[in-house]
Amino acid sequence: MAKTMHISVNVNGQHRDAEVEPRLLLVHFLRENLNLTGTHIGCDTSNCGACTVLLDGKAIKSCTFFAVQADGREITTVEGLAKGGKLHPIQEGFWEKHGLQCGFCTPGMMLAAVALLQKNPNPTEEEIRRGISGNLCRCTGYVKIVEAIQYAAEKMRQAQQVEAPVS
Repeated sequence: MAKTMHISVNVNGQHRDAEVEPRLLLVHFLRENLNLTGTHIGCDTSNCGACTVLLDGKAIKSCTFFAVQADGREITTVEGLAKGGKLHPIQEGFWEKHGLQCGFCTPGMMLAAVALLQKNPNPTEEEIRRGISGNLCRCTGYVKIVEAIQYAAEKMRQAQQVEAPVS
């Protein structure tokens, strides 16, 4: 029997404890142990970005990150974006602006975009393209994806203005 290690993580706002093999990749932990299948396995080399999740708010590629490295940390997957039955602005943007075709890259693309918008709430088109450059979409020309991210950025800025009105 292989040696296991105890990990304790917060995934999408929920505390999770697990015994895992030290070599288990985070993407497999999420998909197989936690049944969070929105995180996709695309290339196993970190080139495509389909496995992108947020770790402590930072976009990482979970296919090259061990589950034990996430011990004590906060993980957000695409399943954790919507709150209280309401889509996250990035999810709404992809819906409204038709930012997907087959949808395989979409979860990773959304999480990369969320990380970008957390750092830069008003990115230019060039900054958006650079921000998602580690995520490949084989179906689109990225135009609709960029429009979806611009839509989400605007929605998030509007929400911030409502929360903190100017005196």
